[in-house]
Amino acid sequence: MNTTLVAAASESKGSLLIPELPDLIWGTVGFVVVLLAFIFIALPRLNKLLDARSAAIEGRIDEAKHAREEAEHILEQYQQQLAEARTEAGRIREAAREDAKRIRADLVEQAQAEAARVVAQARTQIQSERDSAVQSLRAEVGSLALDLASAVVAEHLATDRNATAFVDRFLADLEIEHASDGRVQ
Repeated sequence: MNTTLVAAASESKGSLLIPELPDLIWGTVGFVVVLLAFIFIALPRLNKLLDARSAAIEGRIDEAKHAREEAEHILEQYQQQLAEARTEAGRIREAAREDAKRIRADLVEQAQAEAARVVAQARTQIQSERDSAVQSLRAEVGSLALDLASAVVAEHLATDRNATAFVDRFLADLEIEHASDGRVQ
């Protein structure tokens, strides 16, 4: 079969590689029609499709840029709020430390005042008890001295005025002796 085609082709006037003129014209017309259809129909549609796809991609890129800028803005706000919160926390800590120092100082001052009040009250009570003891001791010493003196000088101390003067002199003498021993009352 192949041999018959080759034989038929060799009998025709043209060659296999170069077409004959009517085939060349109709081939060129067909190519031009397909080319024009491609240029005026397919190419504009393809360009529209590519432009729409390009616009969609650019829109998405713009959206992504906008979303990134918004995220960066939100991140900056967050970092600013975080810095403000840290500053506020530091201020609160410092205020708490100052309050603690002030409260501690107030408590120490109150404790010292209470201790001073207790000491003063104790001193007052001791002084009162000492004065009471001295009065009681004076009365007893006076009574003993009076009994002793009455026995010694029975008639001379019979009046209260003389007895009181004698007791006062006796106690004054005791205090002087006591002071001269180096003891302070």
